[in-house]
Amino acid sequence: MKIYLDLLLLLNFSLDFLLLLTTSILLRRRKNINRILLGSFFGGFSILLLFLKINSFELFLLKIIISIFMCIISFGYQNIKYTAKNVLYLYITSILLGGFLYFLNDQFAYKKEGMVFYHKGLSINIVFLIIGSPIILYLYSKQAKELKNIYSKYHTITIFLKGKKYECTGFLDTGNTLKDPYTHRPVILINKKRIIYDINEFGMILVPYKTITEEGIISCIKAEKVQIDGYKEKKNILIGEIKEEIGINGVDCILPPELLEE
Repeated sequence: MKIYLDLLLLLNFSLDFLLLLTTSILLRRRKNINRILLGSFFGGFSILLLFLKINSFELFLLKIIISIFMCIISFGYQNIKYTAKNVLYLYITSILLGGFLYFLNDQFAYKKEGMVFYHKGLSINIVFLIIGSPIILYLYSKQAKELKNIYSKYHTITIFLKGKKYECTGFLDTGNTLKDPYTHRPVILINKKRIIYDINEFGMILVPYKTITEEGIISCIKAEKVQIDGYKEKKNILIGEIKEEIGINGVDCILPPELLEE
């Protein structure tokens, strides 16, 4: 069997470049193309490890070491945590691409008759590597960035009311500017079914609101304190009841931007 070493090196270099570039985009590293090219060039020669007489465990360790050096060359070294995160995302991205390759090759290169699979002679690996890999990694990085931006607005909220505490998932809404008009206390909006309390134990506070389509009054109570993400605490926060279900997946309450300000 003929092995075209120059083609293998070129393919390995190209894939490493795409993987490092995608990792850079996902982690928002400063994209220095020259350094990424140099890291890809270093990683491209890892294909030569296949010709060494070493066992699988030694090959695995060498690949890990090469990946670490690829990330250090491409993104620099700050500390162990920084480098470990770079390597982790590099492997996640490569596993994703490898999974797509396997799936598509399995779908197009094999034919099934009953429980028997046989090769049809149509392998798309090379074509997909050249054309499909950049597309798949672009779509993946775009979707991952969008999800990261969305879920960065999710926060774990603990509301303390007269010795009771309620844990909720809050969504930071910069458009929630609702405040008590007299003391300017921000309001957390929560569905009335989410918390249970005796109205006689609290002084009801009525806060007017106005939107483009309607206006009215929201009944609020004052929380003893509100804990954000398990460590940050805020006082002088009002909890406003709303009858409607919050139409955001997995969200119990809408947070005002002041809640996360120092």
